[in-house]
Amino acid sequence: MSIVLDPTAQDLLFREARTANTFTDEPVTDEQIQAIYDLVKFGPTAFNQNPLRVVLVRSAEARERLVPHMWEGNQDKTGTAPLVAILAADNEFHEELPSLLPHFPQAKDVFFAERPVREEAASLNAALQAAYFIVGVRAAGLAAGPMTGFDFSSVQKEFLDADHTPLMIVNIGKPGEDAAFPRSPRLAYNDVVTTV
Repeated sequence: MSIVLDPTAQDLLFREARTANTFTDEPVTDEQIQAIYDLVKFGPTAFNQNPLRVVLVRSAEARERLVPHMWEGNQDKTGTAPLVAILAADNEFHEELPSLLPHFPQAKDVFFAERPVREEAASLNAALQAAYFIVGVRAAGLAAGPMTGFDFSSVQKEFLDADHTPLMIVNIGKPGEDAAFPRSPRLAYNDVVTTV
């Protein structure tokens, strides 16, 4: 095998990791989320953009505001997960580029002066960061339940602003009883990879 990561870690991050639909009531701490972010912030993005923004929904009041915007099948699991994260793309991410890309600070104006260009870049790169976030949750020994089954515009209005576009909502915690559905098939290597 050519992967140097320990097989146990490979299982934790990929082979045995599952999307959780139920969770125990064990809390997820701010320290755990900080540790997750401190790991996943190093994942690569174009121009070292960091457009991902995370709103942690922890209080009962905030949960009551969020749950009605979830699709019916997602309401119970979002209502009972120990922690819920709204992952969003910051469409004004370019304002941070001079400090994030010090060797090319003019990238802010050269490439990202126009809002439609920023929105496209923010969406793609925040989605990359969201994937790193999910893997980071798994690396912390927690389960993630990422979902796009919600009313995007109402979540944006309730929790964000016009400069932040919601990407997904992730329930986070220790998996509960019957947390995962049976694993669905994956495409084989030869169905995905072509050498030219």
